[in-house]
Amino acid sequence: MEIHLGEIRLTAKQQVLQNVTVVAQGKLVENRIDKMVYNAEKDLTAQSGVATDVLRKVPMVSVDVDGNVELAGTSGIRFLINGKPSSLFGSNIADVLQAIPANQIQRIEVITNPGARYDAQGLGGIINIVLKKNNAQGLNGNLSLAGGTRMNNGSFNLNARKGKLGLNAYISGNLRPVATTPYSSDRLSLDTLDKSSADFYQDGQSRVRRQSVQTGLGFDWTYRERNNFSGSVSYNQFGFSGSGLLNQSQSSFSQTGALLSQILSRSATDNHFRSNNVDASLNYKRTFRKEDEELEISLTTSSDRRTSSNENSQWLEPKDSLFYGISNRNPGTERETDLEINYTYPFTKKVVLGTGGKLVLLDINSNADVLSLDPASKELTFNPTLSNFLNYHQRVYAVYAELGFPVGHWFDAKIGSRLEHTDIHSFYSNAQAQVPTPGYNTLVPSVFLSRKVGDKQHLRLSYSRRIERPDYGDLNPFINTADPKNISAGNPYLKPEIGNRYELGYQVDLSSKTSLIATLFYRANNHDIQPYIVYYPTLQVGDSTYTNVSVSTRENVGLEKNVGVSLFGEAHLTSQLSVRSNLFFFHRHITNALDPGYDAHSFNYRINLNADYQFNKTLAGEFFGNFNSPRNEVQGKYPSFMYYSFALRKQFWNRKGSLALTTTNPFGEYVRQRTSVFGPNFSLTSLRRIPFRSFGLNFTWKFGKLEFKKDKQDDGNLPNLPAD
Repeated sequence: MEIHLGEIRLTAKQQVLQNVTVVAQGKLVENRIDKMVYNAEKDLTAQSGVATDVLRKVPMVSVDVDGNVELAGTSGIRFLINGKPSSLFGSNIADVLQAIPANQIQRIEVITNPGARYDAQGLGGIINIVLKKNNAQGLNGNLSLAGGTRMNNGSFNLNARKGKLGLNAYISGNLRPVATTPYSSDRLSLDTLDKSSADFYQDGQSRVRRQSVQTGLGFDWTYRERNNFSGSVSYNQFGFSGSGLLNQSQSSFSQTGALLSQILSRSATDNHFRSNNVDASLNYKRTFRKEDEELEISLTTSSDRRTSSNENSQWLEPKDSLFYGISNRNPGTERETDLEINYTYPFTKKVVLGTGGKLVLLDINSNADVLSLDPASKELTFNPTLSNFLNYHQRVYAVYAELGFPVGHWFDAKIGSRLEHTDIHSFYSNAQAQVPTPGYNTLVPSVFLSRKVGDKQHLRLSYSRRIERPDYGDLNPFINTADPKNISAGNPYLKPEIGNRYELGYQVDLSSKTSLIATLFYRANNHDIQPYIVYYPTLQVGDSTYTNVSVSTRENVGLEKNVGVSLFGEAHLTSQLSVRSNLFFFHRHITNALDPGYDAHSFNYRINLNADYQFNKTLAGEFFGNFNSPRNEVQGKYPSFMYYSFALRKQFWNRKGSLALTTTNPFGEYVRQRTSVFGPNFSLTSLRRIPFRSFGLNFTWKFGKLEFKKDKQDDGNLPNLPAD
């Protein structure tokens, strides 16, 4: 039976939803077609730490106790922030990463074999740090505060979006209390002229305090659906202050082993570093009626002003007579400007052409003013022979093209090539002759083949060529004589390092809750750049003569070959317990072109385990453990490193607030680091006891009328390869 009720009129009523939260459970580690993604905001143990702590948990990434990062066995990494380069990373990368609070990071993207669209810079690949941002309508944000025995940081994010206009702002800070590191070293050396030998021993400690501040603004606006404008500006400041006190003993022996002399002394050091960085970017993206056709234009500029200073005074024992004093001040600037254009055109749904170009302008200026002790007046006076300045200008012009297409029903292919032309103009004030650097071309081909086997298996084969151009720290010709027995200097004549990388990947989903990723790789680097130590019985620097001294610099040591495998597995054993593990093994062979016969062979590995347990809807716990094997380089053996942490997090206020308790290496105060380095006519062993145990408490509060918490790609994402 049908009943007709006639016309019924309804009146629309708008109502603002209050405090709506949409929560979707996502993976901590995602393996996408062209990259690995680590979702840091889901990491409990990293919330009270810094970016370095997050990177330690990313597959194929190794971090030593000092925060030095390697990707797939190499330290040549192109670091990006929100997909953009920053001159901030032209400073000491380890210090920069220890200045970014972990609770400010949304995710970390890792690309070990970048395609032709990406810059060729970075032998190991690309690490993109994506900071937190929210694209939901309305006003929302989050506040995070963390305090602990080794780390104190905080961050505040604010996002506002109405219609097609979105704004975001953030501020964060980091303070690391004073850390005292006991240190000792013993260097044995041989003077081949008079057949005498020397034993130089140091024992003491250093104290370091670090701090940083970051703040930024960003916007994005869509005009008439197909035109999107976005931009950002950020200010970053970080630095450290340190001091040290060492007892020293220098003993000389004759050819028969008889003691010729012994000099006892004391060394006091004081050092400071400060970096002020401004990054800005403006981006335009145009989409067309044809699906996947896009035009992107971006302009990025970055400026970094940095100043380092070092002071050293040394006295003879036991009379306390001052015999050595020096004061170095080294201000410098680094500016980089990038203009990039990318265009994507789909001939069909699966045949896609990408092409574009890029201009990179890099300018570095460095000044070093050195004061040294005048033996007569016992005063510090200007030393023109040790003081110097550097002007360095680099221009990189790049064009690329890449084509993605299926090869029958067998596999999908993406083949591309990038041509980069590099021009360098430089001036080194203390050079005996200015040697011009001719411009050079670098052809960077790339090949990617992928095939799906059913719905649960995926094979990938790829090849790419990469380049590692020397950075500011490598090139800076400043000779640091703060420790007259251990001098360090940059090398303005370094050649770029060229690498070829082959990679075979296999991914299988054993079940809906268990997956395995295996990656085989081979990499060969020519003109390999490494730290290098040379011993001198006597060394003339300017008008000063140094005796029994080692000089540490960066050199093109020769050819380096690496072959290895990475295994990553994830299993949800129960509805409450999940386990993840990464095993990374590789063999390294270095052919030493500087000192033939001092080649290096080594087997290296890294093992980690991550487990989290959901006690109930609002209480979760996590454990992470990591072990890095000793690392062998061309001149010796660097120590192993073990790191483990626990975390417990309680959510409240309808999951808008949380409190997390974290601890790192709770059962040992120090990490012992023993290093053995050797070369022609010298051997050096050193031991540092680095304070690493920490306890921390983290509070997080999310606020706003509407908030989405789910995995999605946003502006910080690097572009993906086409899906199969």
